[in-house]
Amino acid sequence: MSHASGAGSGSIETKQRMILTSLVVDFVLWLPDIAAAVLSGSIVLFADALKCANEILATFFAYLTVRKMARGGAGAYDYGMGKFETITSVTTGGVMFISLALVFLAALYRIAMPAEIVHEGAYLGVVLMVLGVSMNTWLWRKNYRLHQMDPSPLMDSQWRLFRTKAFSDFSVLVSLLLTLALSGYSWSQYIDPLASFIIAGFLLFSGYRVITSSLPDLLDKTLDEELQMVIVSQLAAFFDEYSALHGVRSRRSGTNVYIEIFLEFDGNRKMSDVQDTINRIRRSLEAHIPKSSVSIVPTDVSVPDGMHGDSFVPPQLT
Repeated sequence: MSHASGAGSGSIETKQRMILTSLVVDFVLWLPDIAAAVLSGSIVLFADALKCANEILATFFAYLTVRKMARGGAGAYDYGMGKFETITSVTTGGVMFISLALVFLAALYRIAMPAEIVHEGAYLGVVLMVLGVSMNTWLWRKNYRLHQMDPSPLMDSQWRLFRTKAFSDFSVLVSLLLTLALSGYSWSQYIDPLASFIIAGFLLFSGYRVITSSLPDLLDKTLDEELQMVIVSQLAAFFDEYSALHGVRSRRSGTNVYIEIFLEFDGNRKMSDVQDTINRIRRSLEAHIPKSSVSIVPTDVSVPDGMHGDSFVPPQLT
C-alpha cells in the first residue's frame, strides 16, 4: 500500500467529528453573542459577533471539505483530495482578513463616536466571553493534538483559528471588565474600541500565517530544501545503479508528497534488473519521506519544466 494514501478512514472521521463539534459550539455561542452586542451597545462585542459569523462560515467550509474527503475520491481524484484541504485553509485565512477589516472599521467608528455601554448587556457579554475562552481553548488544544498526530493544512488552519478565537475572546473579556470597573471615568468609553485593535492584530497575524503557509502547496511549489536533500542522499546511495539523472519533479497535495525521478539506465541491462533497481530506490525514498509516493521514470532525455509541479536537479549528481 502506498504511503500517499494518507490517513486512514478513522483519522478522517475523527477530523470530521472534531470540525462538526467546532461548528456546533461556534453557532451556539454566536446567537447569544449577537444579543449581548445589541443589548450592550459594545463595539467590541459587535466586532466579535461579526468575526464569529465569518469564522462559522470558514468552519462550515472546512466541514464540507473533510466530509467530501471521508467519502473518498477514487476514480475522480488520482492524486487524492489534498488540494481541497489547502483551498479550505486559504479560505479560512481569507475569512480572517475579512473579519480584520470589519473589526477595524467598527473600532474607528466608535472612536469617532464614543458612547457608554449598557451594563446589563455587558454582564451577559462577560459570561459569554468566559464560556468562549474555555470552549475555544479546548477546541484549540484538541485540534492541535489532531494536527500533531496527522498533519494537514486543514487541521493546521483549524487549530490556529481557535487559538485566535481564544485570545480574541480573552481580550474582549478584559475589555468589558475594565470598561465596567472604570465606568465612572469619561475616558473609559475608549477602552471598548481600542480593545478591538487587539482583536484585529490577532486576525492579521493568524490570517497571514495561514495563507502564506498554504499558497505554496496550492501552486505546486517544489519540496523544501530539507526534503530535497533526503532525495539527493538516497539517489547518491544508488549512484552505481543508473547511468544519469535527468531531473526530479515534486509537489504536495495536502499531507501527501508526490515525487517523480527521471533516471537513465544502461541500455544493455535487462528490464527486469532495471525494474528491481527502481523498486529498491522507490522503497528507500518512501521509507525516508513520510506519506510520499515516488515514481521513477526510465528516460534518456531531460525532464521538461512546467508540467506537473516544479522540478529541481540535484547539483551534487549532475
